[in-house]
Amino acid sequence: MTDYKSLDAKYYMPAFSRTMMIRSGKGCTVWDADGREYLDCVAGIAVCSTGHCHDHVVEAICRQAKELIHCSNLYYVPGQAEFAERLATATRMAQVFFSNSGAEANDGALKLARLATKRKEAVAFTDGFHGRTIGSLAVTHKPAIREPFGPLEPKCSFVGYGDLDALRKAVTTDTAAVLLEPVQGEAGIIIPPEGFIEGVREICDEKDALLIADEVQTGMGRTGTWLTMHQTKVMPDIVSLAKGIASGFPMGAIAAREGLAFQKSEHGSTFAGGPLAMAAAMATMDVIEPILPDIAGKGKRFAELLAKWNPRVRGLMIGITVGEQECPKVQQLCADRGVLVNCAGHGNLRLVPPLIISDSEIDRAAGVVNEALTEVLG
Repeated sequence: MTDYKSLDAKYYMPAFSRTMMIRSGKGCTVWDADGREYLDCVAGIAVCSTGHCHDHVVEAICRQAKELIHCSNLYYVPGQAEFAERLATATRMAQVFFSNSGAEANDGALKLARLATKRKEAVAFTDGFHGRTIGSLAVTHKPAIREPFGPLEPKCSFVGYGDLDALRKAVTTDTAAVLLEPVQGEAGIIIPPEGFIEGVREICDEKDALLIADEVQTGMGRTGTWLTMHQTKVMPDIVSLAKGIASGFPMGAIAAREGLAFQKSEHGSTFAGGPLAMAAAMATMDVIEPILPDIAGKGKRFAELLAKWNPRVRGLMIGITVGEQECPKVQQLCADRGVLVNCAGHGNLRLVPPLIISDSEIDRAAGVVNEALTEVLG
């Protein structure tokens, strides 16, 4: 067997901390390089929304791969217009533009906001995460990953998540957009206070700034509706999407309301919206659409089973405050017992399993998490 760890250490830049290889997967189950089986409640960090290697998605990708893999956006791309219509309808937006990732989607959203408003600055929230490209990193809060790369554009002010007074002071006549995660995923599943999102919309309207909803982690059915914003009274001006949009095939998108659109030569991408991505995304929506009504109930089941730990739950986003030192111990104990979970920001345990997870798999996952938390926290 190839010594992949030695090869990785020698030839791959050490940007990640990892100890195991996932060799294969099916449904909510994955197997590592040693053949050990795990129930996957990480799902590529909310990416494998239809589980691993869903038959319908695999068939769609393979069928398209036999016809055309790439043709460039110099030409009409097979499936692109059809999926654009479907995504615009699902998100209740007017038009869409595709990208290769969530970070690219947020870059595109910022470009579109600057074009539309003729303003240059942004406002975002503490503990928010919007990506690692230079543009998306400028609006990502975590100093440790942002500050080494400064100065960054656009200029961005950060205010407390939930603090409308601070937001009102921060948004000025130079603010093109406010970036908002309807639930902060990388921070550890942080749910905003009641009325906060509505308040953000009001402030944006007062100051003529655009509202960008970053639904990269929360979108595509993750919380029980196509967008988490659909559970509020607010419609954003621009939405960014990725992660669960194509079941693991690299893809992102922005969706925008009427009157907001890139014109010729204002934006572009070599690979974005290619034939394989369109096939994977269309098949992914086929799988998710009929189970959307079940997702809230699955989240409620997790909430009830993990009630002792006061979990924060929105659909199939589950966060539990554990502690910076304790969380890695819980994560490892769960893995040792065959369930994959991960630690997000501030020592918060995060579960974002495939949307197809069954009740019995939820029961198994919750049982292992309960055991691990009890062992570490008492």
